[in-house]
Amino acid sequence: MADSEGVRIAPEMPAMFDGMKLAAVAAVLYIIVRCLNLKSPTAPPELTFQDNALSRFLLKSCPLLTKEYIPPLIWGKSGHVQTALYGKMGRVSSPHPYGLRKYLSMPDGATATWDLFEPLAEHNTGEDITMVICPGIANHSEKQYIRTFVDYAQKHGYRCAVLNHLGALPNIELTSPRMFTYGCTWEFGAMVNYIKKTFPQTQLVVVGFSLGGNIVCKYLGENRTNQEKVLCCISVCQGYSALRAQETFLQWDQCRRFYNFLMADNMKKIILFHRKILFGENECKAPNSLADVDLSKLYTATSLMHIDDNIMRKFHGYDTLKEYYEKESCMHYLHNIQVPLLLVNASDDPLVHESLLTIPRSLAEKKENVMFVLTLHGGHLGFFEGAVLFPKPLTWMDKLIIEYTNAICHWEKNKPHCTAAGDQSCSDYSD
Repeated sequence: MADSEGVRIAPEMPAMFDGMKLAAVAAVLYIIVRCLNLKSPTAPPELTFQDNALSRFLLKSCPLLTKEYIPPLIWGKSGHVQTALYGKMGRVSSPHPYGLRKYLSMPDGATATWDLFEPLAEHNTGEDITMVICPGIANHSEKQYIRTFVDYAQKHGYRCAVLNHLGALPNIELTSPRMFTYGCTWEFGAMVNYIKKTFPQTQLVVVGFSLGGNIVCKYLGENRTNQEKVLCCISVCQGYSALRAQETFLQWDQCRRFYNFLMADNMKKIILFHRKILFGENECKAPNSLADVDLSKLYTATSLMHIDDNIMRKFHGYDTLKEYYEKESCMHYLHNIQVPLLLVNASDDPLVHESLLTIPRSLAEKKENVMFVLTLHGGHLGFFEGAVLFPKPLTWMDKLIIEYTNAICHWEKNKPHCTAAGDQSCSDYSD
């Protein structure tokens, strides 16, 4: 088409094309809103507990238990984004606390390593208190989320001891054909016993993240003596039963199958890094427990269950994967824990299926010492806080653990005086 002077004029775009553009934009916005869960409300955590003096004191002393948890507006309501940022970024502006690395020889020749961080201030109760910390799967004291939490705890007067999972640190060689497994408490127990002997005046706070939550709860429930000098236990984002979780981890719902593949790939790298000592390559001889391992199955494994069945269960002589998961899950030990127990999970954690949350909820409904805290958002070990886009260095999780622990420390310090004075004088303290 041309005007009277011969200049071509572009034809007007049909109105239908404009409508298609608007529809495409609307579709993209809809997908973003759905994927980022932007329409989800913010809310205080859902709490399950029994009404008693301790729980009333905790609710009064821990505002985070009853306040809204508000994640960053743009992406914080997506459990996948929270989980991915935790996995890739760890934390924002992560500090570098100074600690001393300790080495302990285990009866089977393994060498347990852990890092000791002294407090940077006096605890507000005036007591000597040590946090014994067990990180998540294949994690250690150098992970950013651990460094951030340790620095925060030090500044509140806590000594921290952080276990490095056997085989997780790339610069520490294995000294026996065994590495960390789902429920093995040997190294954690050795670290705790060392702390008790070296600091006889200290009291302990037990903290476990993800897989570490399973280990610390199992450790406390295995033997009543393990609870001596323990003030409380906090477990964050664990799944409670590997046997129950096994089926859900193979489902594509919430992309759990994809997360399973990623974690399995990371485990393969760690195992292959230590393959000489584990499988007796070159001059070494494979131990009897691993003599029948087919490494080709390891290379082709696409899930943690494949690796656990082919390798991990054999470190401890289990005949079947079912037996390994059954015996190593803390689910069967939780009822033995008598110290105050805080169990924390997020509803949008893509790794922990909602069916697994019936375990801590049921426990908290039956036992007076247990409180189950379930947030609407937070993902797996994310729990980032922030206004719109950028998260804060400290997370809701970091602050809750310290807030809860401080409350328990004050409760334990004042409880003897309260009890000696009689029930009537306790009313002001517990109400």
